[in-house]
Amino acid sequence: MKLVFAVVAGIGGVAALVVAYRRQRVAEHANALAKFAHELAHAADLRADVTKALAEAADERAKIETDRNGVRLFNERFTKASEQLGSEKAAVRLAGVYAMAGLADDWREGRQTCIDVLCAYIRLPYLPVPVVSEEAPAQSHDQLPILGADAVRSSHEEREVRHTVIRLIGRHLRLAEEDATSWRGYDFDFSGAVFDGGDFSGTTFSGGEVSFAGVNFSGGETSFAGATFSGGGLNFNRATFAGGRVYFDWATFSGAVVHFGRASFADGDVFFDGATFSDGLVPFGGATFSGGMVSFTGATFSGADVDFSGARFCGGEVTFDGARFRTPPKFDSWSDKNPPDGLILPEA
Repeated sequence: MKLVFAVVAGIGGVAALVVAYRRQRVAEHANALAKFAHELAHAADLRADVTKALAEAADERAKIETDRNGVRLFNERFTKASEQLGSEKAAVRLAGVYAMAGLADDWREGRQTCIDVLCAYIRLPYLPVPVVSEEAPAQSHDQLPILGADAVRSSHEEREVRHTVIRLIGRHLRLAEEDATSWRGYDFDFSGAVFDGGDFSGTTFSGGEVSFAGVNFSGGETSFAGATFSGGGLNFNRATFAGGRVYFDWATFSGAVVHFGRASFADGDVFFDGATFSDGLVPFGGATFSGGMVSFTGATFSGADVDFSGARFCGGEVTFDGARFRTPPKFDSWSDKNPPDGLILPEA
């Protein structure tokens, strides 16, 4: 019996050892599996991060490529429009004007460049259409010299192209500032250009620099009626008003210096009737008034000083009838009791 009990006890002990060993192996395998599962989860997270990074990089590459393609497309459109503007055919130049304006609307980063090109076109040398006197005998096209007829036709065509540029600029400057295609706040340089008409009425030049320095208003009607010039600067230095009519009726000049220094009012009529000048300076220093009419009838100088120091009045008519001043305009060549001929001051 002792032997039997010993054998049974030995067998039980062996069985217990085997069970314990098996349990330990199962636990080890379970731990190994848990560790492996954790490693798999971590690897999955890493793969997700890598996939996300790759997706972001792909999006960035796609964006860069899109931007590059967009810039390339804009450059191609700019080049084509510029070539059209340089064409000898008026119809092609007209297409170039519309193409350049459309590009300015679509390409915000290059809008100033497109505007500069359109303004540069206006600054190109230009011989206005000759005005035929009503007293001159009419000639049929058959009687006109061939070269003369071609020159007149070419001048008429160029006038249409130029007036289209002015019309498009005016249209964009009438748009509200929040409009995506508004051209407010940009610079406009018409220095030295020839204007034989154009419509800027109701436009708003705000923030940017606007230069009509040395411009020759040679004929037709150029209208700034109801326009607003706020901020920035407005330069008419050395401008020549040699014909036609220029209207600034009911225009508003605020927060800017409006330069008319050394301007020449030699012929034609310039109207500032009902205009408002506020918060700035309006210098006419060195200007020459030798013909035509310059009218400030009913104008209001509520916050601006008008300076005619050094101006010469040797003809024509300048009237301030009904104008209102914060301070009287400055003159240095005459006294209030003996104004130059043609100068009409407001009644006291």
